[in-house]
Amino acid sequence: MERPKVIDFFCGGGGFSEGFRQQGFEIIMGIDNWSPAIETFNHNYNLSCVTKNILDFELSIADIEALPDSEVIIGSPPCVSFSSSNKSGKADKALGIRLIEIFLKIVVVKKYSHESKLKAWFMENVTKSAQYIPYNYTFESLGLVEWAKTRDLDPKSVAIKIIGNTITINSAEYGSPQSRKRLITGEIFALGKLPRPRKLFKLGETTDSGTLFENIKQIDSLPSCKTLKDIKAKLPKPNEYVKGDIVEDPLYSTIQIKQELLTDHFYDTGLYKVEWENSKFLKMNHPYMGVMSFPENENKPSRTITATKIGTSRESIIYKSEYDRIGNGEYRTATLREAATIMGFPITYQFKGLEGTKWRLVGNAVCPAVSRAFAKETREALGLEQIENQFSCEGPNIEGISNLNTYKKRSFETTPKKIKGSRFRRHPFKDGNITVTLSNYDIEKNEKFAGKWLTSVQYGNGKGFPTYNYPDGFYKNLEQVINRFEGGRRFVEVINNGFSEKIAPGNILQELHEQKDESNQFLGPAEIIEKIAILINEIEFENPIFKQEDLEIFKKKMSIPKKQVLALYAINKVSTLANI
Repeated sequence: MERPKVIDFFCGGGGFSEGFRQQGFEIIMGIDNWSPAIETFNHNYNLSCVTKNILDFELSIADIEALPDSEVIIGSPPCVSFSSSNKSGKADKALGIRLIEIFLKIVVVKKYSHESKLKAWFMENVTKSAQYIPYNYTFESLGLVEWAKTRDLDPKSVAIKIIGNTITINSAEYGSPQSRKRLITGEIFALGKLPRPRKLFKLGETTDSGTLFENIKQIDSLPSCKTLKDIKAKLPKPNEYVKGDIVEDPLYSTIQIKQELLTDHFYDTGLYKVEWENSKFLKMNHPYMGVMSFPENENKPSRTITATKIGTSRESIIYKSEYDRIGNGEYRTATLREAATIMGFPITYQFKGLEGTKWRLVGNAVCPAVSRAFAKETREALGLEQIENQFSCEGPNIEGISNLNTYKKRSFETTPKKIKGSRFRRHPFKDGNITVTLSNYDIEKNEKFAGKWLTSVQYGNGKGFPTYNYPDGFYKNLEQVINRFEGGRRFVEVINNGFSEKIAPGNILQELHEQKDESNQFLGPAEIIEKIAILINEIEFENPIFKQEDLEIFKKKMSIPKKQVLALYAINKVSTLANI
């Protein structure tokens, strides 16, 4: 057993297996029902596996028993249904639970089979999945009643223990330049438990990730986590390709390749202005979530790499572009190679498919740094010699790989357009636990595009916060109050002389939102809100708080930031003019 064998279920692109390979394990099979995953797995592990749906094992113990024997079984059941980002965490969990239970059924059959070779098993999932699986599984609950009886096992006895064998791991503490928390469940049979691997790095602000009894002094003596800056310093800039120059892997110092062998990196990932502006707004001015860095704070580990390459969302990983551009192309997303390195893959690791497919393979993977830590624990428990120099694949083998490299600067000719009837919602700023919002739908009812522009206020920063809609023309009630503010009279003059003329009728305003075409005559809705924020933030208030007395402007509030009174005035003037 010099090289213990591993079978990887839901293998995806092979991140879980890669950590075990680096610790000298032999990867003998990957099982997945997605062709690009199996093709990628086969390419990197020199195998010839075929696509197979794990659901095929649900009712066939014979199929499970026909699987080759291995010392280790690993698996990462799809986490989409458990993720908070999927339908705001309200997605149907049934399939996710079903897939987990089929995987556990396979583990149990292999563990309790006659002359079993299985020594350990590990399962990875998002942390939220822990809410939906029981503490333990019996043979009966896994549909193995008759099978258990043939082995003189009590069907009602515990077949596999979950509680006590589940821990939360942050990949940054094990060598990945990414703060990615995941749940690991499993057991090394020789130990009778799932050990927590010793941390190799410390997080910047917190030293605890679920263990109450760790030696704090020991943690403080560890080096700080790897950061985005560490990764970007080692990888060449995407716009600076030099044939023949050597690239040293940012994570694996023994890997050095020529730049012409570095795939999926030398291409322009610049974003249109309307794309990165949307991401910036959602990161820095989200209606009910906290502030995030824009662009990324490169002095920290990366945030979680997602399975979708997108540059318009709050979750997007966005950098300042290396190209000297303002507006379109000023910011960019990570290259696929940067994302794969952040996940912990060697720069020699290859991914099959087009760009979107590759991003899914990378973003859905298990960080090799995490699986490597558990592989090392397994080697130690099996009494095998420790591997200090991480084993990494030789190569790279780029035959048959669709390389994303273009070595060209991107041109920005056709601005992305939204679909007809797209919703719009935006506010200038959050202040006083309030947001004043311009939208083209009723936020409280969460309705579809209404064909009318609305002014509303939201109280609080939590989802489901109270919302109140204002009628058109309400701004007229505010002028007398605003004129008493510092700079208030001037603000009213600006809104009514010059600014108002830039407000289009509602149907044209909607077209400007959908088409993203710049117009000399009218401002688009996003530009309107941005302009309002600029005008208000230029005013210096001696006393920034307005106390309501006779006129109730904001329900539930006695004291309101003057900024929000001005925002309400300007936004309501906009919606009133748009709806005429």
